[in-house]
Amino acid sequence: MGSELDYKTFPLGDFKLVSGETIPNAFIAYKTFGHSSSPAIIYPSWFSGLISDNEWLIGEDKALDPRRYFIIIPAVFGNGQSSSPSNIPRESPLKPFPNITVKDNVTAQYRLVTEGLGIKHARMVLGWSLGAGQTYQWLTQYPDFMDLGVPFCGSARTSLHNQVFLEGVKSALLAAKGTSSAGSAAGELAKTYRVWTEEEKVSGLKAFGRVYAGWGFSQAFYRSAVYETELGYKNLEDFMVNFWESWALSKDPENLLTMLHTWQAADCSDQEPYNKDFELAMKSIKAKTLVLPGKTDLYFPPEDSEYEVQNMTKGIGACIPFPSIWGHWAGGPGVSKQDLKWLDGRLKAFLEDEKWQLDASNLS
Repeated sequence: MGSELDYKTFPLGDFKLVSGETIPNAFIAYKTFGHSSSPAIIYPSWFSGLISDNEWLIGEDKALDPRRYFIIIPAVFGNGQSSSPSNIPRESPLKPFPNITVKDNVTAQYRLVTEGLGIKHARMVLGWSLGAGQTYQWLTQYPDFMDLGVPFCGSARTSLHNQVFLEGVKSALLAAKGTSSAGSAAGELAKTYRVWTEEEKVSGLKAFGRVYAGWGFSQAFYRSAVYETELGYKNLEDFMVNFWESWALSKDPENLLTMLHTWQAADCSDQEPYNKDFELAMKSIKAKTLVLPGKTDLYFPPEDSEYEVQNMTKGIGACIPFPSIWGHWAGGPGVSKQDLKWLDGRLKAFLEDEKWQLDASNLS
């Protein structure tokens, strides 16, 4: 990794995955803010997001203030910075990258935080979208490690409806290659794996972006033409091409498929000692947990978040929806200034509530 990069990497060696496969000479990318003597905050990256895509929530005027906290952003496997199809030598170009779970990511992050950075306890773990899934994994895999958890616009397990959405973007991407999905969290249906041509990449990624466009923002966002009034796009097609297609074309298709599997298979109860007993996993969370769903999020509706909190031990969790029409994007990455202000306010109130009173009326 070159010195020009503004992040570091932590070597994991030959990293054994939940699947039984191994990533040879694996590494996790990360960036820190603040001094290591300050209380630690762990803030994992999201689906497709780079480390820099998390930085909008960090600043001296924000809850995640590097003068007060040691903020750690670990990059999810497959994002192109941590071990990914795009950046590590493959045993065979005709063999797909191994399946990565949320547990694999958090196991690696725990090693980074404890072995690499010497942190024994965290003040908070938080994250948006797939970062929220990783937050739930931290809360259930290492329940004594943190004081606070804030999963926002995400879930503890990927719902069936969310899996169906992901089948849509996955199938659109694979169709450009002439293959199809083998099913939810089941990879590509192909007799023989092969690499992508440049033409397939472009066609597939454009399709991926256009399918994603119907889900990332809400119906009300489009109805009100917020893409014009607040984001400055000329019309819907301008938005589709220069926001959605542009975003997708900046990605590697194999990286996206790796992270998509992580998302589709996400379930923090799919580990010992819970053995897919979801209610037990929620009840086992010990850190005070502030769950912030998007009121109009089409991936992670508030009803799912409310069920998560209902199954936590009394006094542990609270659920407050973003009052926003920005859908999933209410939670990031800092595009809606009003939603950023709302989120930052909730985080400040939560971090400063020394009595841990999780009455939603106190934090809203």
